[in-house]
This record gives sequence, C-alpha cells and structure tokens, in this order.
Amino acid sequence: MNDQPNQDATRRLGLSRRSFLISGGGAVVALIAGGAYAAGSSEPTRGKVPAGLRTTGVPANVRQRAFAVSDGWVGMPTGLPAIPPYFPDTLAAEGFQTYVFGFRDVTGLDRTQVQAQAGKAQVCAPLLEVSVGEELWLTLSNLGLLTRPDLVDSHTVHWHGFRNAIPYYDGVPETSVSVPIGRDFTYVYRPLDAGTYMYHCHFEDVEHVTMGMTGIVFVRPEGHPKWAYDDETTAFDREYAIMLTEMDLAGHWNDAHIQVSDWTSYKPDVWLMNGRAYPDTLQPNSARTPTGDMEVPGQPHLQYQPESSLIKAKPGEKVLIRLANLGFQEQTLTMPGVPLTTVGNDARLLGPEQRTISDTVVLGPGESRDVLLTAPGVGHYPFYNTDPTRYRGIPSDQWVGGQRTELVVQANLSPQPAANQWES
Repeated sequence: MNDQPNQDATRRLGLSRRSFLISGGGAVVALIAGGAYAAGSSEPTRGKVPAGLRTTGVPANVRQRAFAVSDGWVGMPTGLPAIPPYFPDTLAAEGFQTYVFGFRDVTGLDRTQVQAQAGKAQVCAPLLEVSVGEELWLTLSNLGLLTRPDLVDSHTVHWHGFRNAIPYYDGVPETSVSVPIGRDFTYVYRPLDAGTYMYHCHFEDVEHVTMGMTGIVFVRPEGHPKWAYDDETTAFDREYAIMLTEMDLAGHWNDAHIQVSDWTSYKPDVWLMNGRAYPDTLQPNSARTPTGDMEVPGQPHLQYQPESSLIKAKPGEKVLIRLANLGFQEQTLTMPGVPLTTVGNDARLLGPEQRTISDTVVLGPGESRDVLLTAPGVGHYPFYNTDPTRYRGIPSDQWVGGQRTELVVQANLSPQPAANQWES
C-alpha cells in the first residue's frame, strides 16, 4: 500500500517541489508557511501546524473535530474507460488515477501525525454530526499542496444552508476567516435547526468544490438522536448519509499539470456517491489507523475514499437516508418497488400534507433530502441514478463509474453503532 502518492508523483514532474522553491516561485509559500505559530508560543513552527484541539475549559455541550486540508490522488473502479491524456493521469502513484483536493480527519492526532497527512487528501469529507443545543468546534489546518506548491490558496469551511451562521464563522472568505498555509483556525457553530446540510471550502469555491472539498453535516433534534426532526413521525432505526458529486476528469488533470481550466465548459465523466463510483460504492467503510491513515480491507485504491454507500437493514426497520447534492447537475435516484417518503427538504421538516411517497427522489445542485423507508423482505434492492448517460461502464457492466448502490436487507444484523456503519 502506497501511503505517499503525492511524493512519488511530484518526483515525476519536470518541475519538482525542490526545483520550484529554488527557482523562487515558491517564495510566497515559504513566507506564509514559515510564519505559523504554535498555540501559546512566540516561536514560529516553520509550517508545522499545531494540534488545535483544546483539552481544558471545554464546555460539556461541545463536540470537537479537527480536519486538515491537502491534495492527493484517488482511485477509480476497474473497467472505467480511459480518456487520454486525462485519465488515468500519468503523474499518479501506482493504484491511483485522479488528482484531488480534500479534507482529512485528524481528530486526536499530534502535530507530527497531522503533518504526515499532507498529500493524503480524502474525497468526500468526513461525516459530521451535531445536535441542537450543542456546539461544534471544527479546527481546520492547512497543510498546503504537495503536487502544486505554486498554489498558495487558503481554505475555509462553509456550512451550506445553515440559516443561523454568523459571518465570522461562515467560511465565505470575503466576510469571514480563511486559513492560509501552515496555519489553523477553529470554526464555532451553534446549530438551531435540525436537518441535513452540506459543507465545503468557499475559497475559489467552484474549483475547490469540483476538486473534492465537500461533505455532509447533519443536525439532530435535541433529546431525540433517533429522529430526523423534532417530530416522532421521523423516527428511524438506522441512518445513512450519501453525498452526490461528479468529476470532470480533464479539470482534475489540468490542476495536476499546471494548466488552467475553464469551468464554464464543465463536463463530468464520472458520478460519485460518497466519493466513490460503482461498484466501489458497495465496498466496506475504511478503518482509521492510530496514525490517521485509512484502510479499506482488500481495496488499497479506496484508502482516500473511505465512505461506503451500501445501505443495510433488517426487515421492517425504518431507515433514514440523508441525501445531499454538491455537484453541478440535477440527479434523479430511484429504488424500484420500495416506497420512499421525503420528510425533509433542504433541512426543513415537511408536514404530512407536504410529504411525497415515491420510489424516486430528485435533487438539484446544492439541495438535500431526508428520506424514510421501511425495509422490505430479505434481499438486494438497487438504488441508482435513472439517467443512463451518468455511467461509463464497459459492455459487461454498464453501471461502472456511476451513482449506484444497494439496500441489502438481511435478518442477522446487529444494532447500528453510528451513521453509515452497518453493525457493531
């Protein structure tokens, strides 16, 4: 397993990181990164970010998380047709094909371990959850880009759709705080409204969202961890969150090869659920090692795409599917023969007369849906995009490269320990 894809890829560039810095092009990078200070210290840390999380004086109602931002390489399913010269990218390390930016969960890691996550960008950011009445403290550390050190972008976390975020923490760089290379910053949120939201980087937002800096955050009603909203009709037994995005592989190639992309000519080539394309959507979740790396058993190409989209339940259980679309296209998903009740629309509870019951759900760009279903009898039930042009498979499996997963109903399933996990 290659845990350092960017280092290998950078060596294959005619413009190496070292030669770039020596040539003087990296002066701005060095200036920004070299000015970082550890918490409580007057000495610069020379670009090494502090751990960020507080250990004292933290109120009981606070949830702390820490993310790092970097670039890296991700894998696509076997059988996805080549698109010369864009895919597979010749700069990618073995086992990977596509260049990305992304958030990485570094909660609980020390400074050295955080810095070691540079070059290991995760597509589809870590799942976040918080309850009404709690605060979420999210520390964001900017590790810089290893393949593109000439890009000195800051990064932010913007809660898409939060109706009560104050400008200072809203993540829009013109009106709030963005995090430069080698620094970190803690965003504080006090959610008031339950529902399913999204988050993404809002610095150069079209590029950064397209490159993979997106994730789902959901807010639970206070005192009801098994309700989608403060309404008992939204109670569930299991829950799964699925982020819909897509990739224009030429744009990802352009960023890796120091070329300019015209995002107005955006044309996706692969469609993703939680950062994976079918059939990788059916593979298990990854497990995090003590040093912060991710491992998917038997699937090393998915170590930077850790979230599965496979849905499991027992017959008769209520299943909540939290859907969010942070791509640039409208998507229509269907689970033929299984009634899907939409109880929430863009993080707003729908009353009984407003709810729709169908086997199909439509999401425009930037929209979210909260959908309830009752698990039918034991079996496999496909859940997929209805548009046949949203797949790139070979004749033996036309679904490859698209938004397709399954609901697997089985009798021998233990209680779900957390969202998106199958069983304890």
